[in-house]
Amino acid sequence: MKRLKNYYMHLRHHHHHHNSPERKWVYPLAIGSILSIFLLFLATLTSPAGSPFYRSVTTTYSVFVESKLHPLPISTLPPPPRIAYLISGSVADGNATKRTLLSLYHPHNYYILHLDLEASPQERLDLRYFVRESELFRRFRNVKVISKANLVTYRGPTMVANTLHAAAILLRECGDWDWFINLSASDYPLVTQDDLLHMFSYLPRDLNFIDHTSDIGWKDHQRARPIIVDPGLYMSKKQDVFWITQRRSRPTAFKLFTGSAWMVLSRSFIDYTIWGWDNLPRTVLMYYSNFISSPEGYFHTVICNAQEFRNTTVNSDLHFISWDNPPKQHPHYLTVDDMQRMVDSNAPFARKFHREDPVLDRIDAELLSRGPGMAVPGGWCIGSRENGTDPCSEIGDTAVLRPGPGSKRLETLISSLLSNESFRPRQCI
Repeated sequence: MKRLKNYYMHLRHHHHHHNSPERKWVYPLAIGSILSIFLLFLATLTSPAGSPFYRSVTTTYSVFVESKLHPLPISTLPPPPRIAYLISGSVADGNATKRTLLSLYHPHNYYILHLDLEASPQERLDLRYFVRESELFRRFRNVKVISKANLVTYRGPTMVANTLHAAAILLRECGDWDWFINLSASDYPLVTQDDLLHMFSYLPRDLNFIDHTSDIGWKDHQRARPIIVDPGLYMSKKQDVFWITQRRSRPTAFKLFTGSAWMVLSRSFIDYTIWGWDNLPRTVLMYYSNFISSPEGYFHTVICNAQEFRNTTVNSDLHFISWDNPPKQHPHYLTVDDMQRMVDSNAPFARKFHREDPVLDRIDAELLSRGPGMAVPGGWCIGSRENGTDPCSEIGDTAVLRPGPGSKRLETLISSLLSNESFRPRQCI
């Protein structure tokens, strides 16, 4: 263990000041967590060479332009990390989007909100007014609403286009962040942001949490072979996708992967999908424009066919989702009857929930300590809780984290995902 600690200290020597007595981002009870440091040691072995950093660019002259382009360097900003969220909704999801935003809010993070074209203009205006009039959001200016709404069809490529749209905005407008998380208004967290940021502070920032497999099974016949057209790409009103009579063979230029549409992606991989200097992201995007349920395959296929990123995958979407067996198009809606299973899963997120379902109130009360209409309190909230007062009405140091029981549950999950049995053997297979 001493050798492991020395390796860790050598790896992080340029951050030596974080270990000083003034270190503010770690809750005192978590200092010296041997398991957390061990997780970091395991997770840093993500590149082919066993280094947490990408290959350095060769200085040898090359006539090939691709050799001069490389992934973004991993952030060297001190902990806690910053997370960029996309929260998407549709018609009548305005209030659910607000509630999900408040349950996820932390001043360190960034948030993009999108209500698609099925939502009324008044609903989008109401959401924008909610953000604009919030004293908390105005102070940190880290919540943005997409005003030019996209038409989104889950079974077609428009959801992928919407995700890439939000990612491009985050890269251009929102400064430094470390991970991108896409959620819907029917998702909800099971841990606080202090819990999540605390645990992610121990992880290399090139990791990508994405549920994936190349064993596509029945999807070969029902999704890979058919050719579909999504009218959402060119119509102003939502229509269902339609099928072309001709079928196609499996691609040979790249290998297909499939998995969950919900993921936690590194900034460097998001940057790659937007710029795509070797053209793989664009090529795969064109292929998936005629693929049924493309959100469940596009990012998975890109990341597992890109040499720079295939060894950064952790095979999980970090969600609790209740599916039929075999899975249908949509999962079950979660209720209070699922509460204990959600907690026992150790997942930081869950879906799907009906709007204002009573189970959300239980999650607020028992897991998040969130009052109605308030953000989840964290180490940055220094106000009083007396008589129902919002503790986040007074703001302290936003780098202070006070993780609770949720961080222990999440640590258990991450430990399992990064174990010898689950990490390497489940990457892009």
